[in-house]
Amino acid sequence: MIVGITGGIACYKVAHVVSRLVQDGAEVTVAMTAAAARFVSPLTFQALSGRPVYTSPWEHIESHDPQHVNLARAADVMLIAPCTMDTLARLVAGRADDAVCLIAAAVDWSGQALLLAPSMNEVMWNQPATQRNVAQLRADGCRIIEPAEGWQACRTEGIGRLAEPVVIIEAVREILAARSAATG
Repeated sequence: MIVGITGGIACYKVAHVVSRLVQDGAEVTVAMTAAAARFVSPLTFQALSGRPVYTSPWEHIESHDPQHVNLARAADVMLIAPCTMDTLARLVAGRADDAVCLIAAAVDWSGQALLLAPSMNEVMWNQPATQRNVAQLRADGCRIIEPAEGWQACRTEGIGRLAEPVVIIEAVREILAARSAATG
């Protein structure tokens, strides 16, 4: 599976998600945007996953081929968490200029699972553009893990914070179990 991490303060919560999924036996490959790497080091996710971390669409870590295609083909599920307002818009527009969106663009959204866990402050979550983008991504076949309500980094309370790791982990487990049952 692939975990894409985009630039929000909630990046630190995804370290627990990656660790737990690896402990469950999942082979987790992490991709990060440059903004995500400003919050949490790629080395953290390399240590937790035991695999190289993709931070650029231009680096070929394991070979000389376009790895985003091979990574996407091999994945049963791609999780993007936190999925920022900007990333939601990039996915809707078909932008593929960072490692996370490039890999997501190569995932077959109709045959594989693209799971998005949005995270932003309440005002950003409630913006009409954000709500249109979420609705479009659902219509396109993406699965959305609804954001939680509570304390936010902007020192306010409201909806928009990243769902708790246990919620995200359970959503991934359900998808992996369904895929295993379908092929098993």
